[in-house]
Amino acid sequence: MSAGTDTARVSTPLRSAQPPQLRLLIGGEWVAGDGAPLASVNPAHPEQVVAEGTQAVPADVDRAVRAARAAQGGWARTPIHERGAVLARAAAELEERAEELGLELTQEEGKTLAEGRGEVLRAAQVLRYYAGEGDRAAGEHFASPRRGERILVTRKPLGVVGIVTPFNFPIAIPAWKIAPALVHGNAVVWKPASTVPLLAMRLAEALVEAGLPGGVLNLLIGPGALGTELVRHPELDGLSFTGSTGVGRMLAGEAASRGVPFQGEMGGKNAAIVLADADLDLAAEQVLFGAFRSSGQKCTATSRLVVAEQVADEFLAKLAARLDAWRVGDPSDPTVHMGPLVTADAARSVRGAVAAAEADGARLAYRGQVSHAGVSPSAFVPATVLEVDAESLLWREELFGPVLAVRRAASAEEAFALAEDSEFGLSAALFTRDIATALDAVDALDVGILHVNSESAGADPHVPFGGAKKSGYGPKEQGGAAKEFFTHTTTVYLRG
Repeated sequence: MSAGTDTARVSTPLRSAQPPQLRLLIGGEWVAGDGAPLASVNPAHPEQVVAEGTQAVPADVDRAVRAARAAQGGWARTPIHERGAVLARAAAELEERAEELGLELTQEEGKTLAEGRGEVLRAAQVLRYYAGEGDRAAGEHFASPRRGERILVTRKPLGVVGIVTPFNFPIAIPAWKIAPALVHGNAVVWKPASTVPLLAMRLAEALVEAGLPGGVLNLLIGPGALGTELVRHPELDGLSFTGSTGVGRMLAGEAASRGVPFQGEMGGKNAAIVLADADLDLAAEQVLFGAFRSSGQKCTATSRLVVAEQVADEFLAKLAARLDAWRVGDPSDPTVHMGPLVTADAARSVRGAVAAAEADGARLAYRGQVSHAGVSPSAFVPATVLEVDAESLLWREELFGPVLAVRRAASAEEAFALAEDSEFGLSAALFTRDIATALDAVDALDVGILHVNSESAGADPHVPFGGAKKSGYGPKEQGGAAKEFFTHTTTVYLRG
């Protein structure tokens, strides 16, 4: 590292203890929290403790922010290629440990083994993308109307950035926030969801082992109230949040009251539109993936289906046939397609919403089976498809579970109108063979991400990610868009 970043390197906590002991990372030191005990348990086997430790308290927020402030200046003065090299080494560490960490992710969050390993590798891909940021444009040059002068627009880090992340992608979402924050010279105070603390610690470990100076990244494991403490801290320069709409709006309000930049990715109620001319086999496959992978616990998951009346019965039959082969059970079994929800409470909430919708007239089109062999049934919800009307809570509210609400449309125009019938605008999928219809959808659908003939979920690190309407707030994430949040510009009028 450069002379500007000679902060003491951080040691990594031992991995030999079973279950692993959770630690906070503050100012370059791995420490136990002073708060209440915390145990991360396997939702498929709640008797299995995946990791345990003690939580952070509000005083730890102050310590972490002050540590970040002390480290940020030296980190910002480090050449961007050196900052990127840290991310590249961390990516290599994640790639090397993908099988091990993928299993831990499966045990902690409930994704299948294939999804867990894939998420670890996606986090590594994100780190590698931002590791190359030093080879991309760093600013702009403009002509001046005055002789002998040039105008330069340069970029500087915000400073100390807070990051609050959800449970559903415990390593990928943190990576796509932390990587651009770090490569652009910010110091980070990170508060992950308390239901997935082990994967948070593993990502922090990888960055520490890659040579990140002490204090540049601080990890606080604890209750949601720590996020409020963080956004209220007088030394915080920005906050990036992904999570529920209610919490996001509360944090955005707190940030606005202090003039702190806020980036929020919040709710989604994403529609897939299957028109009469679609390839119905392709559409059935992709709608299934979008709705039921990760047990529907994706902000970009397909939770609404609009299908052309002419093909609705045929399409729903094809979807049901595929779901008949969709195995639901222990996510550590390689033959299983869908595991549990993250907690028994989450599953209970989804089951209750489905029961309430059925009592209000929703018509059951499909309900799958769950293999309970060797697992606790408490956190499982089978794949469920229901036909609903406009007022159904399944059409309006984000459940975050494997439930698909269906409505029929008489025309493409009606289908687009039904898809737009939501306050959210994160993602949508359209299935059609007609390019003119696809181009019409680009104009008609007010979403941040539109997939044509592929599932509604999915994001690549080199392109912008984020929602329209009430799904997003502030600059987009990922790709070149990330620098719009994690940096600010300085316009320089330069004369000799």
